Amino acid sequence: MLGNCQADGIARALSLLLPEARVSLVPLATLRRDHATLTHLRDHLAPFDHVFSQFFPEGFVTGGNVHALAQGDARLRLFPTILFPAFHPDMVHVGDVGALSATHLVRSPMGPYHSAIALCAYLEGRTVAETVRLFRDDVYARLGYYDAWDHASTYLLGSARDLAFPLDAELARWSRRGCFMHVLNHPKLFVLADIAHRLAREAGLAPLSVAAEDYLADDLVSDAVWPLYPEIARRYGLPGTTHYKPRERKWGAAPILFDRSAFVAGSFSAYARHPADRLVCPRVAAWRADPAVRALFT
Repeated sequence: MLGNCQADGIARALSLLLPEARVSLVPLATLRRDHATLTHLRDHLAPFDHVFSQFFPEGFVTGGNVHALAQGDARLRLFPTILFPAFHPDMVHVGDVGALSATHLVRSPMGPYHSAIALCAYLEGRTVAETVRLFRDDVYARLGYYDAWDHASTYLLGSARDLAFPLDAELARWSRRGCFMHVLNHPKLFVLADIAHRLAREAGLAPLSVAAEDYLADDLVSDAVWPLYPEIARRYGLPGTTHYKPRERKWGAAPILFDRSAFVAGSFSAYARHPADRLVCPRVAAWRADPAVRALFT
């Protein structure tokens, strides 16, 4: 199993569902350090009967991307990375996203995750109190946040079909369970368990007929959890909140929650530690270049 933090949950689910199998995770985050070249990676994978992988581009190992790894290897099955920002359309990354490393991203109180509204307001010189007042229905509507479901589902379903792993039925099922994402790229465990079931079945294996999420801890809930803003939640018929939970620092300790004022204040403090040219975010740059949108912030 090759992949990001999502693959870890899928691998744990496969270990539960296939108790006779040996399931091994190869994290993409340490791929270059651990394997360096495509040849070395192929040697590492040689003993396995099945190889499941998320997409990885050029640069993770010398010699090519995941398609080069898959060439001539009938064992390898690609599965999608779940990106679904519809529940959290305000979330963005700030910094050099193209560098393929979290070390090039600016940190907020929520780690690599930022509020586009907060960042834009900061760059426009707003105060914390003025910024908090921007989190409201008419602003979300003007910024397109209520169109996020259509965009997110089109992207997810299209990218999944491109990998011959359609998710139309799964998305409908996940949606019936409410907000199925912790943040835009961290699905809840039942999503990952569904993918594990499919990978096993479609590989000709016989997974246990159980809901893996009933037996396993959702490790991603210990990372950042972004609020489903109440105005957005109402559009989906779901409960909302304005509390942010950062990544937990100590195992077993009660998680810390920030209210919106504390989150915005912490974000402004983080931004003040960087020159403005480090606070790079294409969405916010586009807003500031559009006089009608910029007027919301000025």
